[in-house]
Amino acid sequence: MALGLVAGTCAGYLVQAGRAPGALPPLSQPTLAQATGDGPRPLSAAQDHQVRVDGDLRELLLKKPGGTRANPAIESDEGWLDLSAYAETYTKPDGAFSELLGDEFRRAAVTGWIESGNRTVEIRLIQFRQVEEQTAVDRAAGARHWASDDAHTRSWPVPGTGDGEFYVHDRPDSRFGPGYQAEAHAWRGDIAVELWVQDTKPIPPARVRELARAQMERL
Repeated sequence: MALGLVAGTCAGYLVQAGRAPGALPPLSQPTLAQATGDGPRPLSAAQDHQVRVDGDLRELLLKKPGGTRANPAIESDEGWLDLSAYAETYTKPDGAFSELLGDEFRRAAVTGWIESGNRTVEIRLIQFRQVEEQTAVDRAAGARHWASDDAHTRSWPVPGTGDGEFYVHDRPDSRFGPGYQAEAHAWRGDIAVELWVQDTKPIPPARVRELARAQMERL
C-alpha cells in the first residue's frame, strides 16, 4: 500500500511537470474608497469606564445616606485601605497578605455607617492590576462560595450584575460577632465589591438588595 501511494504521487508530479505554466493571479487589489465624514467622538470621562476606575476610587463608593452615623469600627486612612489593613479583615491576615500580593492587589477603598438602631454597613472596593489574570471575578467567586457555606443562609442575585449575589444569614454566628450578618459580593472590570451588614436582629433582605444594587450602579 505504501509503495502504491508513493508511485501515485510520483506520477502526479510527472503530469504536473509536463504542463505549461499557468498565469498567476494578480497581487494587486482593487482600490478601496476612503470613508468621509467625522469619526466617532472619544468617550467622555463619565462614559469611559477605565478613566473612572483609574481616578479616586473613593468617589465610586456609595454615599452615606442622610440620617446615618459614622461607623467607628471602620479603620482606614481617609477612606483608603492599604494591603496590610485589608489583609487584617481576614481571619488569617498573614496568609491573606501573601495571597493578595500574588493576586496583584492594587488598592482598596472603604466606607460605612450606622443606620437606625444598631445596624451597621460597610462597603469595600478592592481593585487589582490584572496583568496576569482576571483577579476581581475570581475573588468575588471565592467570597460567594464562603458566604453560601452555611445551612442557615439564603441568597439572591444582585440586580444588573450577572453573577453577583447577596446573602442573609438567618442565625447569629460568633464568626460574625454579636448578632446577625448579611453580605453581598460582585465585581465589575478590575474591581471586586464587598458589602457587609450587621444587626442585633434579623436583617431584611430587601435592604441588602437595595444597598448592593445602588453600589453596583455607581460602578
